[in-house]
Amino acid sequence: MAALGGSGARGAGIVRPEGPAYGIAGILALAFLGGLILNLMPCVFPVLGIKILGFVQQAGAERAKVRLHGLTFAAGVLVSFWALAGILLVLRPADGAAAQGWGFQLQNAGFDFALAIVMLVFGLSLSGVFEIGGSLIGAGAGLQAKSGYAGSFFSGVLATVVATPCSAPFLAPALGAAMVLPPAAALAAFTAIAAGLATPYLVLSFAPALVKVLPRPGAWMETFKQFMAFPLYATVAFLLWVLAGLLGDDHFAFLFVLLGLVLIAAAVWVLGRWAVPHRVARTRWVARLCAAALFAAGLALGWPKATDAGPSSENAAVVPQPDWQPWSTEAVERLRAEGRIIYVDFTARWCVTCQVNKGVVFGSAEVLREFRDRKVAALRADWTRQDPKITAELQRFGRAAVPVNLVYLPGRAEPLLLPEVLTPGTVLEAVRGAP
Repeated sequence: MAALGGSGARGAGIVRPEGPAYGIAGILALAFLGGLILNLMPCVFPVLGIKILGFVQQAGAERAKVRLHGLTFAAGVLVSFWALAGILLVLRPADGAAAQGWGFQLQNAGFDFALAIVMLVFGLSLSGVFEIGGSLIGAGAGLQAKSGYAGSFFSGVLATVVATPCSAPFLAPALGAAMVLPPAAALAAFTAIAAGLATPYLVLSFAPALVKVLPRPGAWMETFKQFMAFPLYATVAFLLWVLAGLLGDDHFAFLFVLLGLVLIAAAVWVLGRWAVPHRVARTRWVARLCAAALFAAGLALGWPKATDAGPSSENAAVVPQPDWQPWSTEAVERLRAEGRIIYVDFTARWCVTCQVNKGVVFGSAEVLREFRDRKVAALRADWTRQDPKITAELQRFGRAAVPVNLVYLPGRAEPLLLPEVLTPGTVLEAVRGAP
């Protein structure tokens, strides 16, 4: 397997596979930094906003309670990462190779549908359609009550779940190493990622002076709560886009997914309309039964069915694209024999960073002209569905997550391995053969 390259390459930060390997201390440091930066990625923003609202609501609470909420949230993050690490280790073959990669659960249509349901239900609650209560998402009037600790723990779980579509800077090399390290070292790496993700919340919990900087509780919080529903709805839209790629050309299956979510939304509306305390007991029970029936019907109708559709074709950017061809090792060898410059994009529909990279890089007219003038061959390795060949190729370059972008230049034995976050300048420098 290629060694994990250092991040201090010259020019645009191009990393080469032949760079020095990281020791365990370096891997843990990269894992912690990657987890810390995950808080700035769009995946985690919905949970981040809810958690900040929780800190505002706790502003007048006892210091010990605020700290306990922070520790409980961190525990939710840690337990979730340990569970994820355990699954990956169990699925790993006996030879220690990485059988799965970061974000692998989003390759499962059923998981994506279930996560979309969670995000939709929470969004409707924040919009005021019905009240979940503080015990589920760590927001609402009951946050400081005893049940709020369960809400803080679940917020940590949710933060982990929504973070996995992102691969932040520093995180990719740490994940690549963690996937093939011995179990104890791999678990330590995942623990470091979790610690990085949870650190900002712990700092706020244990630093009352920082909490005091936040606005005091007031009527504005209801407006902020409703506003925070829209990032959750955006997450639902993103998950549905991922599902569309998994379902391929089976448009009826995707229609049933959408109709299933409509029934689930109707179920929570019934709860919010008729299962509230001021209704008589009989009305509340009838409403709960109707809501349960609608929810079950939504699950039955919308749950993605097995599909034989082929790999998805993704065109995230709206600007004109190069002539993308499917990636294969044979295609790479053939094009190299022809003396072509080759750009390989390892991507997935569920990878947020991948879509941002494509929009930024291939939204540049200069990049598009350079690809055309130099007759750059563009290959796309679509990892939306699990693909053992792509997984093995990622592992060969010390990676276990996408995005991964390679540039093969004529006369060079090894490709250039570009950084996770791309700019037009980075790609132009690589294609032009920068040292």
